[in-house]
Amino acid sequence: MALQVRVAPSKVVLQNLLIRVILFYTVYYVALGMYWVMLKVYVLDVLAPSDFKTNPSWLNTNYKVLLVSSEVAYFVCRLLFVLVVEEWVWDYGISVTILHVAITSTVMLEFPLTSHWWAALGVYI
Repeated sequence: MALQVRVAPSKVVLQNLLIRVILFYTVYYVALGMYWVMLKVYVLDVLAPSDFKTNPSWLNTNYKVLLVSSEVAYFVCRLLFVLVVEEWVWDYGISVTILHVAITSTVMLEFPLTSHWWAALGVYI
């Protein structure tokens, strides 16, 4: 009895990955908007998913909005990935995270070296 592994064609994998990335950022911005209103933040940073330079302080409302939005986005997307993909969930989750790090580095023109950003990201990897 041989072990059989079914590999999806690369076009399907790339299409699924694109859908997951769009889903992640959609959930992120919905959570961001919701917490922006709840915590009454008056300035919304459009580059919020990529902002790792915000001062990490519980007194900083903007930081709390960014942190909670990212944690909610990863948690909800993990559940949605399980419902939609049903298999290869870790592959898509890690791939979306790698793409998020690459997009963050590109947008901010700097690789994120702050420990609080990696700690928040590492909670759901």
